[in-house]
Amino acid sequence: MTDESAEKLRNLTNTRLLSQLRADVYHGATPAALAALEMFLACGWDPDTLLEEGLLQTLRALDGDVRTGILFAPEALRAIATIEAALALLRPWVGRRTAAPFGTAVIGAVRGDRHGIGKDIVAMALSRAGFAVVDLGTDTPCEAFLEALSAHHPDVLALATQLTAGIPAMKSLIERMDALGIRDEHLVLVGGTALNEEFARAIGADAYCRNVASCVETARSLLAARRAAEGTG
Repeated sequence: MTDESAEKLRNLTNTRLLSQLRADVYHGATPAALAALEMFLACGWDPDTLLEEGLLQTLRALDGDVRTGILFAPEALRAIATIEAALALLRPWVGRRTAAPFGTAVIGAVRGDRHGIGKDIVAMALSRAGFAVVDLGTDTPCEAFLEALSAHHPDVLALATQLTAGIPAMKSLIERMDALGIRDEHLVLVGGTALNEEFARAIGADAYCRNVASCVETARSLLAARRAAEGTG
């Protein structure tokens, strides 16, 4: 980024800065987006804000525009490559909160869903919020989740899907947990564009998270309430 471009960015309002970042990401302008992110971080911007309002909002816009035919695959792939590069840049900033972990979270996109960027953003935000995060990736089978629950004993299980076809996989996993007698040992949070609060209740989840901020807030508040009730907070 040239000195002139940097000065232009500094003179924009926060709203305009985020708007410019989203535009750069949406159009796959990777060098401009990364240079802007570096400047924002150097100026003290909260990485959570950049994750939620910069990257995730753009991802939602991309998804909607692809579905309606406004945006085509080559353009979408360029934008996704920019988001992936932005996540790689932000990742070192995720661990910059000290203190002991608030809790442990296992997260993954369920079987049949290979969409990972939104899940990656949530995983990073949970880590910044004080959780030790075990990320199982995408297209994760039920058995892999169960193995992770047994190995890590997480406080929170976060399940993601962008596809309605992923809802039965979530329901099946929760039913397996119930049959094994471990359902109540974990807070189950679900999220993704295919879901809503009604679906979350129907499949037996503890809560539906509509975005990154609500996932972090819900995970912390529900876990704090559980610990208070158990006298372990």
